[in-house]
Amino acid sequence: MEENEKVPGHPGTLYLCATPIGNLEDMTYRAVRILGEVNLIAAEDTRHTRQLLSHYDIHTALTSYHEHNKQSKGPELITYLLSGEDLVCVSDAGLPGIADPGSQLAELAIAAGITVTPLPGANAALSALICSGLDTTRFTFVGFLPRTVAKRRERLQTVSCQSETLLFYEAPHHLQATLKELLTVLGDRSAVLGRELTKKFEEFRRGTLSELIQYYEAAEPRGEFVVVVAGASAEEAAAKPAELLPPADLVRQLTADGMEKKAAMREAAKRLNISRRAVYQALLDRESEKEN
Repeated sequence: MEENEKVPGHPGTLYLCATPIGNLEDMTYRAVRILGEVNLIAAEDTRHTRQLLSHYDIHTALTSYHEHNKQSKGPELITYLLSGEDLVCVSDAGLPGIADPGSQLAELAIAAGITVTPLPGANAALSALICSGLDTTRFTFVGFLPRTVAKRRERLQTVSCQSETLLFYEAPHHLQATLKELLTVLGDRSAVLGRELTKKFEEFRRGTLSELIQYYEAAEPRGEFVVVVAGASAEEAAAKPAELLPPADLVRQLTADGMEKKAAMREAAKRLNISRRAVYQALLDRESEKEN
């Protein structure tokens, strides 16, 4: 049976298709073929994907599927697949499901008994990792950090003592703040910034976090970045002081030691170098997680 041959009465296949992260030539023969054979492509940004399809003379219909419509559009796409039609899901760049809503569509499809299969290809995080010169045997993909101070600090503290190489995504206008946060929580580790990967102005800049901060204080960050940071040393991994605990855990520890809650919140904010409001929000978030 051919890969795309339909079986009467059976659901179609959901293909998760990698698209170029910069260079339009980074497509596989199989991906190009299937993009042209299916009747519908679910795209994060239809205008962006249309440029890719035009490059390969593909005229398949497009429908939007993104972070803001996934709750309503996801079930519609599942119904489409259950009718026996195949569907390709693509993101703006790289693998769908990595830091984008493609992962939720895959979950819905699996729950509905629909076959989900990859069309492998480009991925920014792994491309930066293999060119970083840092340890590639074990790594943790963190992706974009949360935007609220408390949640961002909590996420970093969670990975601060892991020995695996850490991979982050960051936009140029947030790069300096993120590098400083990484320095504060992780210490002055070796790091590599991958910028504009596979594009004309691709660049890898290597150094310690403090050196990279210094460089970008003089040079305006441009393009999308992958930040690759060395994992914790054996000494760092063995010791996790209270200051590295997430805000809610630090407050709980301080109150368990006999400190009044408001005083514990003030002390946690001081130790973590964040506002008391951020600590309070972290406590609310923790309570909300317990309720859910």
